Amino acid sequence: MNIDLKEVCKAARKLVIETGNFLNKERQHFQSDKIEVKGKSDYVTYLDKASEERLVKGLSTLLPEAGFIAEEGTSDKKGEVYNWIIDPIDGTTNFIHGLTPHAISVALMHDKTLVMGIVHEISHGETFYAWEGSKAYRNGEEVSVTDKAKHQEALVATGLPFTNFSQRDNFMNTLSFFMENTQGIRRMGSAAIDLAYVACGRFEAFWEYGLHPWDIAAGAFLIQQAGGQLCDFNGDDDYLFSGNVVAANSNYFKTFSEVVKERMGN
Repeated sequence: MNIDLKEVCKAARKLVIETGNFLNKERQHFQSDKIEVKGKSDYVTYLDKASEERLVKGLSTLLPEAGFIAEEGTSDKKGEVYNWIIDPIDGTTNFIHGLTPHAISVALMHDKTLVMGIVHEISHGETFYAWEGSKAYRNGEEVSVTDKAKHQEALVATGLPFTNFSQRDNFMNTLSFFMENTQGIRRMGSAAIDLAYVACGRFEAFWEYGLHPWDIAAGAFLIQQAGGQLCDFNGDDDYLFSGNVVAANSNYFKTFSEVVKERMGN
């Protein structure tokens, strides 16, 4: 079955923005006593679940044959061809504390290929999106990665380990290198936003380990459509399900990824 990805993206974007508006409104009287602990520094709120339920319901209407890979597991439906990959609130800890950024991340996968990505930063109302064959956009304007090629020109993003410390020493070694050789390092607290910011040129590069497909999928697709590149820590393409992702603009990608591979690859 052929679908009009541009129109599906338009409808999905509307749903995501409406869900973001719902979360913004609910955040004003957020009930902190209803926070659940999934693991050390790993939280889920009743609003994560409410957001995901809204997204699953709306996306099911939009594309009935599609299944879901969703963080909170509100649907276990698996699609034969299409599957939505959803993070209902990426940056939940930020959200709990009233910090930005926090985002909704929605991607669409056709077989094993990503064909759509939407990252909506809830507080600032910025929506990044792309579909197969399109450029990448932010609120209707085309965006692209930067052309910087050297460490000393790069602003780099990462996520600090908070539950998985298996690569802590290697991570700190990598962090030290980029601290000493780039313009600086930023830790936003949302991998989806980090990737979207690489896509729109706010960061030159990003790396992190221990992520999940819903953290990565939409932002990774945005980077591809914006002219950037991605790999895992071994320089291969298994970043989506390995959880180890390296992303950068195309000019800086080889230089950046080699540093990460040397220090964090197998």
